[in-house]
Amino acid sequence: MQLTRFTDLGLRTMMLLAAGEADDRRVTTRSIAVGAHASENHVAKAVSRLADLGMVHTQRGRVGGLTLTDAGRAASLGWLIRRLEGDREVIDCDGADPCPLVSACRLRRALADAKEAFYRELDRHTIADLTRDAGLLLIHGPPSAADPQPLLQPAERTPR
Repeated sequence: MQLTRFTDLGLRTMMLLAAGEADDRRVTTRSIAVGAHASENHVAKAVSRLADLGMVHTQRGRVGGLTLTDAGRAASLGWLIRRLEGDREVIDCDGADPCPLVSACRLRRALADAKEAFYRELDRHTIADLTRDAGLLLIHGPPSAADPQPLLQPAERTPR
């Protein structure tokens, strides 16, 4: 099963946020887009969906950025991917050109069972599990000197 680019960006965002927490870094939609070689608009859509799901908190402004919520730390990968991918079947038997075998074929059921097994395995893991004790050096490696904005930036603290 291949995940969509949308889901890939959502998962990378979650992992970067978890990695950034370890050393009090903030992550912006722009920095994720630069690091993931994706359009800022595409990343913003994934971030918006993550926020709608309660996985991330977004804050606008000069000291804004994204933070992982408690729900985001605790959610299983299977649960999250199900919501990012939607309820699509692995194969489209009923599409514009329906399969002539659809009435007697068992492939659809076998693929649905395999997809559910895939999700069940991912249900055993969380974003926190993937980034725990890893010293995650970022998915894209350290920022280069040519990159004017590092993927993770030190968080600016406001006086209390």
